[in-house]
Amino acid sequence: MPDRILPVGDAAGPRPVSPEAGGARCAAWELDDRPREECGVVGVSGIDHAAEQAFLAMYALQHRGQEAGGIVAFDDDGGRVHKGSGLVSEIFGPESLAELSGKTAVGHVRYSTTGGSNPANIQPITARYAHGELALAHNGNLTNQHDLRTRLVEDGAIFRSSSDSEVLVHLIAKSREDTVDAQVRDALSHLEGAFSMVLAIDETIYAARDPRGFRPLVLGRKGAGHVVVSETCALDILGAEYVRDLEPGEVVRIRGPEVSRLPGLAPADDVSPCIFELVYFARPDSRLWGVSVDRARRTFGRHLAREHPVDADAVIAVPDSANSAALGYAEESGIPFELGLLRNHYVGRTFIEPDQRDRDFGARMKYNPVREVLVGKRVVVVDDSLVRGTTSRSLVRMLRQAGAAEVHLRIGSPPVRFPCFYGIDMPTKGELIGSHLDVPDIAERIGVDSLGYLSLAGMVDAVAEAGPYCTACFSGDYPAPLVDVDRGFLTAEGPASGQNGTAARGAALSSPASPSAAR
Repeated sequence: MPDRILPVGDAAGPRPVSPEAGGARCAAWELDDRPREECGVVGVSGIDHAAEQAFLAMYALQHRGQEAGGIVAFDDDGGRVHKGSGLVSEIFGPESLAELSGKTAVGHVRYSTTGGSNPANIQPITARYAHGELALAHNGNLTNQHDLRTRLVEDGAIFRSSSDSEVLVHLIAKSREDTVDAQVRDALSHLEGAFSMVLAIDETIYAARDPRGFRPLVLGRKGAGHVVVSETCALDILGAEYVRDLEPGEVVRIRGPEVSRLPGLAPADDVSPCIFELVYFARPDSRLWGVSVDRARRTFGRHLAREHPVDADAVIAVPDSANSAALGYAEESGIPFELGLLRNHYVGRTFIEPDQRDRDFGARMKYNPVREVLVGKRVVVVDDSLVRGTTSRSLVRMLRQAGAAEVHLRIGSPPVRFPCFYGIDMPTKGELIGSHLDVPDIAERIGVDSLGYLSLAGMVDAVAEAGPYCTACFSGDYPAPLVDVDRGFLTAEGPASGQNGTAARGAALSSPASPSAAR
């Protein structure tokens, strides 16, 4: 049976029910060195079998988080919870979905950006408080969560997880406002950083974006009901009509056919949607902030071809996220686009420990060269970003072994030089190859004949119609206050000295009791 929702502060959190939770399929080895997608959120209101609709939307958003997921569904008898580790298809089946009855549901797919795979951190976060049963799904990262959590603990709050998202639950429960609407708005007003949230209190859905609009969130309509999702591709799988993007700082209340705009948070002067969503995270069939992701990436590729031309016989992509940029590069340069690398889509985690001498194991598990395309050819390899450089180095060796005469690497974004504190699992600054090597040294390290990055100005100009953007990972210009960084709880190299070091990457926010796990 699905779990019931427990009171705020109850020490026994919802139990993950996936048979894979905590099982032997834990990663023995990471297959890639790319930044990890943050998370995907879903809210469904006024639609029969809402949990099934949430499941389908989560399927479409699986690229945003493959570590864990969960659905909370509400009917007249209250809320029911089903969570687990793994892919959506591994967590849910016909029986579990049938038990999640009702016309209201909240769903979440997760990749923990800073914490481990603690089952208590799997979302939606659930609680029962004075005004009803609550379920929260959050995409982003709160940059003042340590400060808020410390004050809440001193005030008597008991946390069940190390997720910064749980801070909002306690802020709602402790709000002195009279109405639920006002309590939600009051709680949101204390947050700094990035958040796109879907919150259910009984059968009412609340959806909100932070005042800078870092992460996407869109509203759709299906029949007499509504859905809120991270990307428009999730509307497509539901057959739902796109209504609009939620605006930065906006808070809406949804109950079936009724959508009400509540007093929100004032949009920041420097509204800053994350440009890395367009570079890499979002699916190419989505539209973000009025921009087609596919067309944006093609434009990145065309600008890249103008900035870094080269004589070559073929343009190939590192599939799949660089396909659109590679097509743009080929269109602009006139060099034929070829399928020189194929991706194995059935690889996630493996229990096989590779031999330590096998440096290219991960690349060979995930990619395979098409030798007939490569033998004797000068190839331009287009990728969306370059982070540590280890996967790129393995791919270059693979292409040369397959017969490529020359390998010219082109990157559809600038060098990644700074960690992200707004919800991306980005390596620490010391691990970012662009933070300590210049372009010629990176080219030598990777083993390519030439290397060219899209300039920051070229990237921003390519999608200027929806800007300005957050470019912090490229420029170091952080638009939202980094409260926990400024107070010494967090450094660009991970947790501050003396903290529990289990959160080894990027934005490692920790509490007095345990390391934080962002979504």
